[in-house]
Amino acid sequence: MHSFIYLLIAIVTLLLVYTKGPFRPRQSPPISVNYHFSRKCNMSCSFCFHTATTSHIESPENAKRGLKLLKEAGMKKCNFAGGEPFLYPKFLGEMIDYCKLTLQLESVSVVSNGSLIKEQFLRQHGRNIDILAISCDSFDEATNIKIGRGSGNQVEKLYEIAFWCQKYNIKFKLNTVVNRFNHLEDMNRQLSALQPFRWKCFQVLIVAGENDSDAALRNAHSLTISDEEFDDFCQRHRGQASLVPEPNRLMARSYLILDEYMRFLDRNGKSPSESILKVGVRDALKAVFWDEQAFLERGGLYDWNKGPCSPDSRELEW
Repeated sequence: MHSFIYLLIAIVTLLLVYTKGPFRPRQSPPISVNYHFSRKCNMSCSFCFHTATTSHIESPENAKRGLKLLKEAGMKKCNFAGGEPFLYPKFLGEMIDYCKLTLQLESVSVVSNGSLIKEQFLRQHGRNIDILAISCDSFDEATNIKIGRGSGNQVEKLYEIAFWCQKYNIKFKLNTVVNRFNHLEDMNRQLSALQPFRWKCFQVLIVAGENDSDAALRNAHSLTISDEEFDDFCQRHRGQASLVPEPNRLMARSYLILDEYMRFLDRNGKSPSESILKVGVRDALKAVFWDEQAFLERGGLYDWNKGPCSPDSRELEW
């Protein structure tokens, strides 16, 4: 009997050491990382939550070293964002090719406002891009201009990019921030024509220090909508098979965001981590809160590799 008790005490002690001591269980790997390598942008969206507070951008050598560390830590998908990534086409192209050809990541994606994308870039790097996501908040140019994303031909450019994506076998994705200016809009006709494989609808989000006051570069409080208004927008478009709604409760802490200094950002009110170039991925992740359950709930894992060209893919219904 005593032997059993001693054995039980030993097991409990080992468990306590394993879970609370220096030998902690392995952290969840950073499967999907959003690398915002620059904050600079050529547009001024009123709700932007990653504003141009610095002009820093890592050298290609440092960026590659950080991406390699992430791959070794378990990253399978890297999403390049900004700012506007296509302000730096040479850097972006080099990173895309490195991630796919050298690191052999499952998925490489880019988020852009679309205004600076050229076909030549996709001709050169498109084979290594799985997903190209274009921010599209309205199909009415006046609304886009009011938001701060309008360029006069935003919608026209969107259709051009959709065609290029089909031409170069890139999955075409749309991102829409649902806000005070567009939440009553009906986008069904245009979405049925464009046929994005995934349409992310975000409820406009307030992030401390980025878009939360007049002291910041943006103040998005006038653009916020209620949960009910966001739900109404999603219900109006429930027939779109590509729709993926992201209310604030799922969006705020479910993304692993790496900033221009290769630090993980914490949307839980804490400071950024140290750079992964300085402390490594594991220690950097310890400094931030990542809601893995919310990541899974919002559909963070999906078919993110474009695979081979399909001869049966539908033509765009323009």
